[in-house]
Amino acid sequence: MQLSELKESQQATVVKVGGSGALRRRILEMGILKGTDLYVEKYAPLKDPMELIVKGYHISLRVEEAAQISVDNVK
Repeated sequence: MQLSELKESQQATVVKVGGSGALRRRILEMGILKGTDLYVEKYAPLKDPMELIVKGYHISLRVEEAAQISVDNVK
């Protein structure tokens, strides 16, 4: 399942961070690594971007960027 498919208030664990180049590096630098737990706080009114809580920090990602991240263990 892709991170972009999650709904508000769902939690999941990162399985794989896809993409390449600067985008992938930026996502990894934000702390979104394999095995990291994520919580979808909310979506913007037009559904882009989405706000995540990762390791206690609030992070905003575009939905197209979130589609590069595979997740599992959705709660």
